[in-house]
Amino acid sequence: MEFKNVTIAGSGVLGYQIAFQTAFHGYNVTVYDINDEVLEKAKAKFDGLSQAYKNDLKATQEQLDATFKRLAYNSDLAIAVKDADLVIEAVPENPQIKIDFYQKLSKAAPQKTIFATNSSTLLPSDFADATGRPEKFLALHFANEIWKHNTAEVMGHPGTDKKVFDSVVAFSKSIGMVALPLHKEQPGYIVNSLLVPLLTAATDLLVNEVADAETIDKTWMVATSAPIGPFAILDIVGITTAYNINKMAADATNDPLKIKTVEYLKKNFIDKNKLGVSTGEGFYKYPNPAYLDKDFMK
Repeated sequence: MEFKNVTIAGSGVLGYQIAFQTAFHGYNVTVYDINDEVLEKAKAKFDGLSQAYKNDLKATQEQLDATFKRLAYNSDLAIAVKDADLVIEAVPENPQIKIDFYQKLSKAAPQKTIFATNSSTLLPSDFADATGRPEKFLALHFANEIWKHNTAEVMGHPGTDKKVFDSVVAFSKSIGMVALPLHKEQPGYIVNSLLVPLLTAATDLLVNEVADAETIDKTWMVATSAPIGPFAILDIVGITTAYNINKMAADATNDPLKIKTVEYLKKNFIDKNKLGVSTGEGFYKYPNPAYLDKDFMK
């Protein structure tokens, strides 16, 4: 199975990055979203992304001009997917929104079209029936800033066709990703299955007043040769995300430590708009965080 035309459904944080990366590597890409106003915002974000590709990938102006020529936009789902070999779904991380979308998509897309979800927390088997073509459906998960953090976790469900799985692995490689095939469904895939426990353990140490954030990060960096520690990672991910994850856990379990963590993050970060790199301050101040200082590891 070879892909030529790819539709990206959703132009949010990851959707627009996936679209640009795919077009940059030679595919015809249609960006679909719910209305033209949202699509106009996506077009504006592509201009900023162009500069990142120049800085980080040394992309030439000719490459970027060609990328823009391969990008099309449509808020009519039937038109957006009429020639699609592959649809990558990046709509909001809400099960009902995704199910509704797949029910519409299954009627609009040609029978040849393979569907892939970029969901980071939900399993493909949750939506397989709604797609109307479970054998042609799987998960394709990217990390933020995909042109640099170029992981592509490919995860099928029990009904995914092996040829479909292999073709998506090959596609991932063709757009500059390191393809990471998973042999069975796993909540959080590989990256988040490893990362979330680390971030949780670090936050527990901080909230329980075992050590401060800089000491915890320094410990991790010195002991493992990691370039940054868990609190630097939290600043990049965004403290709002950490707050929301902990709040859901606290509401579901009534765990005293989770409740304490939620209160700590709200009082010290959320209420003060210290949300990480995006606001210029979180656990560290940016653009010159302490962990980059030459004496930090001493």
